[in-house]
Amino acid sequence: MSGPSEPIRMEVRGLMLDPSSNTPIVILRDKKNEVFLPIWIGIFEANAIALRIEGVEPPRPMTHDLLYASLQELGAVVEKVTITELKENTFYARISLQYDSTMISLDSRPSDALALALRADAPIFVLRSVLESAKAVDLAGKLPDEERLKKWLEEVDPEDLGKYKM
Repeated sequence: MSGPSEPIRMEVRGLMLDPSSNTPIVILRDKKNEVFLPIWIGIFEANAIALRIEGVEPPRPMTHDLLYASLQELGAVVEKVTITELKENTFYARISLQYDSTMISLDSRPSDALALALRADAPIFVLRSVLESAKAVDLAGKLPDEERLKKWLEEVDPEDLGKYKM
């Protein structure tokens, strides 16, 4: 039985720019390739995500690298990140850490949680209620992923672009 609090496993599909505002968008996709969730994020977070996706190691640690290294030094493990809520057009996320025998849950912006999850190879989840509230893009049709996403971006109301923030 699936309910609104059911977590759906997602992965970072990629990054793109909002054509109307040039704001970066991170695209999350479920494992079955049926649902895409776009989240508008800041340029610095987009850069941190892009570097990790592309396997680029910066010469000096960036903020998310420092956070991940600090957690490792302290013996904490990033278990998962979950996008938990969409409230007043803002997404909310939680980072779940295991430290000794204690589970710790930290409030986070989704973009920071995603950047950390990519560094820790931690799973990413979105609650079903968030997908429904955000009217995630249902891509269960027959077009290839890129074509469906392009079609959605062409048809979306410009007022909806930029609507959902980190």
